Amino acid sequence: MYALIYVGVLLEPMLGRSKFIAAYLLTGVAASLASIWWHEQTISAGASGAIFGVYGVFLALLTTDLIEKETRKELLTSICIFIVYNLAYGMKGGIDNAAHIGGLISGLIIGYTLTPSLRKPEKPSLEIVSIAALCILILFSSFGVIKSIPNTESLTTYDKRFERFRILETMALGIYTLKADAKKEDVLYEIRDRGIYYWNENISLLDSLEKLNLPPFVRERDKALKEYCNLRIKAYELMYKAVDENSHKYDTEIIKINKQIESKLKSFE
Repeated sequence: MYALIYVGVLLEPMLGRSKFIAAYLLTGVAASLASIWWHEQTISAGASGAIFGVYGVFLALLTTDLIEKETRKELLTSICIFIVYNLAYGMKGGIDNAAHIGGLISGLIIGYTLTPSLRKPEKPSLEIVSIAALCILILFSSFGVIKSIPNTESLTTYDKRFERFRILETMALGIYTLKADAKKEDVLYEIRDRGIYYWNENISLLDSLEKLNLPPFVRERDKALKEYCNLRIKAYELMYKAVDENSHKYDTEIIKINKQIESKLKSFE
């Protein structure tokens, strides 16, 4: 709030009330759009994007001759310190820097767009045209961002189907619940007819999920999960051979693959 008061005291007399309110609201919307576009599945709230926006407007005006040169240098330094410090601080977790950057960039654009109307205050039509053009730009940008967001229905469908992945994984890992004195036939059955079968079922499930409209990070995770399933199948095939042949010659390969599986599981944490 202190930051908003500071810039508001300096900026509102220059812009006038209507342009100042328009700048604040429009940069707030633009900041939110940047946040949604960058963090598709994260909910954020706050006015910092709009505050960065009015600082962006002020920064744009400070690069013009609308402000006296002597005053301009001092203000430019303090504004830049505020922006750089807060962007650096925003690198910490829990702070939406996407909104800050979106607000700042939109503020610069809005500042330069409003400059002609500030140069010619005797022409109120310039002010109306500038604000209307900015509103249209933000409106079309909103449609573009919203269109790019994955369908919530697809995500709901994904979550429901993915529950089966966890069930199949548990069933595929049943081999590790067998007793040490289990019969050879039971072990072979558990490895081939349940373990390998269920890992293949999970791969088929992941293939079916590719048809849904999903965010890139979900697709990347599914790709990694498919690699994980394939590693499990390789390990199970070697285990099957080892049990069937009553041999230890596959132990080194099995240990190597199990290390890869362990590394893959850590990447999911």
